[in-house]
Amino acid sequence: MTGASGSGHALGLETLIRLKRDRRSSSADGAFGSFPVPDGMTAPLGCDAVAVPARLGPLVVPRLPRVGCVYADGTHWWWIVPTDSDDALTWPAPARYGPGAQLPGAARLIHRPEGTVPYTPPIPLYLALCRVTGTTPEWSRPLSA
Repeated sequence: MTGASGSGHALGLETLIRLKRDRRSSSADGAFGSFPVPDGMTAPLGCDAVAVPARLGPLVVPRLPRVGCVYADGTHWWWIVPTDSDDALTWPAPARYGPGAQLPGAARLIHRPEGTVPYTPPIPLYLALCRVTGTTPEWSRPLSA
């Protein structure tokens, strides 16, 4: 892959990811980046959120090796995952992926993990959501010709 300037320089994966993050953080609406990290916790990998209807939340919890911070408002649960956990993944409907972990004002913390990081591991969360929604994981689907 060559740079847009036609200089012949290749752009590496790390550069492309950094550019994507830079674009997110400079969003015109300024909505990205605010996340209510509980006291005593840090988010060294940034934060995004995966929203699921509240009825699915209790079905997902027992399928996870670790549950990070989970927020709820009565209609949805939001699972906090590291930034860019949507790279190369299409989260199964009705889940919605939200860059910047923007949560509605009515959302409250319903689960806080032990330790200092707020994350639910994204791959186990993805697989648990595939299981409870009856969706085949992307990498298991047949390639179409």
